[in-house]
Amino acid sequence: MTGTLFWVLLYAACAAAFGYQLVALLATLRQMLRRDPLATVFPAISILKPVRGRDPEFYAAIRSHALAAANYPGEVELLFGVADAQDAALEDVERLRTQYPALALRVVHSTTYAPNGKVGVLAGLARRARHDVWLMNDSDIRVPETYLRDVVAPLEDPAVGVVTCLYRATAHAFPGRFEALGIATDFAPSTLVAPMVGVREFGLGSTLVFRRADIDAIGGFAALADYIADDYQLAKRITALGRRVHLSKTVVETRLGEETWSGIWHHQLRWCRAIRVSRGAYVGLPVTFASLWALVALASGLWWLAAPLLAARMSMALTAGWRALRSPLVLRMAPLIPVRDLWGAAVWAVGLFGASVRWRGRMLRLLPDGRIQRQVG
Repeated sequence: MTGTLFWVLLYAACAAAFGYQLVALLATLRQMLRRDPLATVFPAISILKPVRGRDPEFYAAIRSHALAAANYPGEVELLFGVADAQDAALEDVERLRTQYPALALRVVHSTTYAPNGKVGVLAGLARRARHDVWLMNDSDIRVPETYLRDVVAPLEDPAVGVVTCLYRATAHAFPGRFEALGIATDFAPSTLVAPMVGVREFGLGSTLVFRRADIDAIGGFAALADYIADDYQLAKRITALGRRVHLSKTVVETRLGEETWSGIWHHQLRWCRAIRVSRGAYVGLPVTFASLWALVALASGLWWLAAPLLAARMSMALTAGWRALRSPLVLRMAPLIPVRDLWGAAVWAVGLFGASVRWRGRMLRLLPDGRIQRQVG
């Protein structure tokens, strides 16, 4: 009886994983084929940039925003927020001010306390923002010159409450490139699947564009101050107003700073535990582990089951990472995709337990509803 149950569960796992890869492939092709709306009006934008320290290629990232602002017909202000008035990132911000004197650039020293320090800085920026459309993204995000035109256009539809973007990652060290491979071939496809299967509340820190009126309606950044996944919480609460999220075709870029295997392990473990306490679907993620189930099938002598499952996984991964995200790293590291998948399954398993995460040099303990309970140590 036990042996029969094993085979039934294995066949079911392989079938579910194969089905997920097909859905993810369809979601990726849909994203590639559809068109974003073109802007017909150009509202004034406040860009909110919370920064802490100098991320790799930080100056190139903020300079890309200056170029995007110069390419945008409407008014743009670029607000940098820091919790530490002596933050090392301010040297590059002042360099940007010197190189682009016409740019409306301000630095805000935020003293607002929040368990999520980034949200505390955002609250300080919000008090100084002058415009009615806000754009926030992580400090290390590099954007194309048409970025502002492209990500603001969907807000012309009053039913759209949040615009967000996928991102591709680069890294100098091999462990960072290994993590970037997972972002392009695992994380990005799962994001594309979400709206296809009816998930409404998703938002990525790589880009969040929304109206001042909508965030005011959810209680401002104060409503997000206790949560680890502030980007998800913002999208969740704005969609609860009856609006929807638009996933832009624009792809932005980030440079990963982790250079050690320990660093990327803790980075991904934070993601997993944040997802687990923020959303109810965490325990269902093994349905996406095609490489793991292909390995189990192969070890069980079912090569004819493992082969098409792995082929489906590789086809989807290459389509999403190389074609949709246009990441050359995916093509170069394609043979490592199954290895990265097994690593991801291990991180998921550890993420099932524990409530502590490492974030920006701090250890935080999370509550079951996604709030930060306290700093550890």
